[in-house]
Amino acid sequence: MIPKVFREVIDLGDGREISIETGKLAKQAHGSVVVQSGKCMLLCTVVSNYKQSDVDFLPLTVDYREKFAAAGRYPGGFFKREARPSDGEVLTMRLVDRVLRPLFPKDYHAETQVMIQLMSHDPDVMPDAMAGLAASAAIQLSDFPFECAISEARVGRINGEFVINPTRAQLEESDIDMMIGASADSVMMVEGEMDEISEEEMTEAIKFAHEAIKVQCAAQLRLAEAFGKKETREYDPERADEDLEKKVYDMAYDKVYAVAKAGSAKHERSTAFGEIKEEIKATFTEEELEDFGGLVSKYYSKAEKAAVRDLTLNEGLRLDGRKTDEIRPIWCEVDYLPSTHGSSIFTRGETQALATVTLGTSREANQIDMPSYEGEERFYLHYNFPPFSTGEARPIRGTSRREVGHGNLAQRALKGMVPDDCPYTVRVVSEVLESNGSSSMATVCAGTMAIMDAGVQLKKPVSGIAMGLISDADSGKYAVLSDILGDEDHLGDMDFKVTGTADGITACQMDIKVKGLSYEILVNALQQARDGRLHILSKLTDTIETPNTDVKAHAPKMITRTIPGDYIGALIGPGGKVIQELQKETNTTIVINEDPVTEEGIVEILGTDQEGIDAVLAKIDSITFKPEKGSIYEVKVVKMLDFGAVVEYTEAPGNEVLLHISELAWERTDNVSDVVKMGEILDVKYFGIDPKTRKDKVSRKAILPKPEGYVARPPRDNKGGGRDNRGRDNRGRDNRKPREDKKEN
Repeated sequence: MIPKVFREVIDLGDGREISIETGKLAKQAHGSVVVQSGKCMLLCTVVSNYKQSDVDFLPLTVDYREKFAAAGRYPGGFFKREARPSDGEVLTMRLVDRVLRPLFPKDYHAETQVMIQLMSHDPDVMPDAMAGLAASAAIQLSDFPFECAISEARVGRINGEFVINPTRAQLEESDIDMMIGASADSVMMVEGEMDEISEEEMTEAIKFAHEAIKVQCAAQLRLAEAFGKKETREYDPERADEDLEKKVYDMAYDKVYAVAKAGSAKHERSTAFGEIKEEIKATFTEEELEDFGGLVSKYYSKAEKAAVRDLTLNEGLRLDGRKTDEIRPIWCEVDYLPSTHGSSIFTRGETQALATVTLGTSREANQIDMPSYEGEERFYLHYNFPPFSTGEARPIRGTSRREVGHGNLAQRALKGMVPDDCPYTVRVVSEVLESNGSSSMATVCAGTMAIMDAGVQLKKPVSGIAMGLISDADSGKYAVLSDILGDEDHLGDMDFKVTGTADGITACQMDIKVKGLSYEILVNALQQARDGRLHILSKLTDTIETPNTDVKAHAPKMITRTIPGDYIGALIGPGGKVIQELQKETNTTIVINEDPVTEEGIVEILGTDQEGIDAVLAKIDSITFKPEKGSIYEVKVVKMLDFGAVVEYTEAPGNEVLLHISELAWERTDNVSDVVKMGEILDVKYFGIDPKTRKDKVSRKAILPKPEGYVARPPRDNKGGGRDNRGRDNRGRDNRKPREDKKEN
């Protein structure tokens, strides 16, 4: 039976559109859609168990995968099968998860899975911009308890004009690359990179994207209505006890408020809060705790959150005693590690990051091999968050999604400030050694100093700050918090991270947990963030004001040389013999790439010894040396032959040419050694390619004065079988008369 298909179309303008379709594929899933734009097609399915899991959180899994078949390609590797997700796929998963998760009920704990797959790729469509739309549309067709439809859109700006979901080619020309997630009523997530834009420009970009998202949300609702919206499923809610909640609140609130107002350090404060909680638990019997001990802990946490928020709103004080716009003490250091190419320490309060920089050739570039994008990164940053940084002992199971996300944010913050003509591949690694609030922003600051310490000529230093927001809708009060703590991240209504130079924003990441946040509050928060960012930036420049003028003595120096494409093979040699021996002799690394446009060879020479680098340059000059016709060159005799001498251009050692015996002197030369000796230095004139021998011709006699009375021997002329027009050969013999010996015969 032919399935009934339901379809909605969203007009993006410029002849582009997005369609949402259901009813044809994956009908056993609780919700499934195909989202298409151009030739790009995403299949999204959602499933949620009907039985609640025995956990106190939502076990939501968002999985995004790109199938290589979608681009008509094979997966790399031995097994030729898609394996672990790439960093690009992980980043898309995080973008979708951050918007979906807050919209499920707090007491909904059923195992839930959202799977998004790229089934067909279009080079002009970036699929990650449609992943949030696909996820929300599939959920709208299910019976999940979900608050409202959402969508995500990418916004760029080209020549001052905002563009929704630009192509990758358009994005290359854009000074903004932002992804915004929102419902029809509220912006919920912002992440992106910018080219030093202002806070007002960033706000305008968010507004523009939100208008497009409203259209996409309306299309989802129309599709669900046409398909037949299912009744929201019933589930067992969490146990609640209002009397117990009030009792715990009354016992905890004042005590927590007093501890919070004392402004103690993290561990002291945590211990004091723990003691209050244990005191409350001690008022109940063992039987009561066994029955509703979990509720006591839950209600205590709510009371703690309320007390801390009230302290900030009422008195402008925070957990560690700071005012709302106050930055924790900062100390920095560069060149801490003696063997790295660059290093720095950035410490802000109880957050510390140690950054290192490694310099390499294009061979060390980070290769990106995804169905939707192939390329390489000559600047990349890795972020590591070990458990000891928060005083915990837990298993380490590879790089977490959080580490990938935070590292990407710091990379986007810095990469625009690395000059385009930087010859190196630059890898930054941030080791988070302590964490109590925004280790990703500490990574940006440490990365800036480490790059400058390494001698990379960073255009401008970059700093970052994490901000928070506490608001009360009833009273209209709100407080923007600069440089938030880890605890403030959890209890606030918004947390956002902003990075930038003194002239503008370079990257941001924002999660908004409260509905209907006004743009006025957002602008105020961004302005306060700018003040804090500039304060932190001054601490960085006090430590290292400008990049070091050169790389460290033990770090490799990079020289780039361009050679004609015809000489690439000669430099590499048969089977790579020439380049391998040259690297070994000079203790350098040599990488040769061909420019696809000019077809020239780009030679990268990396080494710590300048003599070795100079030797490589000399070899390249020798191989690519091309004398000019009519010019005089100094040569050295390197080989003696019966018919001439092999000479080597002194300015291009190894580049040899034959100096024929007839070109040594004006007088007749019987022995080469009568004129030149082995190792002798002399001058010769270059005549280009000899038409007879088809080889380079040089002459010594051409630059010598002719001897007095010298008569040149007439040239040999073999035209007409050796006869000239007068019947005489070039020796003067009359060929018209028979020779005497011939007459006798």
